[in-house]
Amino acid sequence: MTATISRAALNSVLARAAARPQVEVCGLLLGEGTRITEARAAENVAAVPERRFELDPAVLLAAYREARQGGGQVLGHYHSHPGGDVTPSACDAEMARPDGTLWLICAPDGRFALWRAEADGLHGRFAPMTLHMSGE
Repeated sequence: MTATISRAALNSVLARAAARPQVEVCGLLLGEGTRITEARAAENVAAVPERRFELDPAVLLAAYREARQGGGQVLGHYHSHPGGDVTPSACDAEMARPDGTLWLICAPDGRFALWRAEADGLHGRFAPMTLHMSGE
């Protein structure tokens, strides 16, 4: 499966990961279908942000509210792995539901990969996706 992401959205995600390489930065992926048009930053409110991420619930609720009012749909989220691995961890798999959401995982060095939460695949939960960048 293939998705697209705007150049601006991807660049903002990678810049956040590079600026805070010691913690997992996170946020939401917004758009329509498999077209990601916005990466909305959220504070990582996890107790141990160096090893886990938890999106600020206020950002998540606001995004769903905006989607109901005609804004971009919440397609999934992104987070970084300070250690540099862009594959989902076993911890990620524990948190994921097999609901088709997109998981963009990036590293502080600029590498990234897109995954879809499913009922099988890596850790019994993730299927890799191809990600194309659009010029928007």
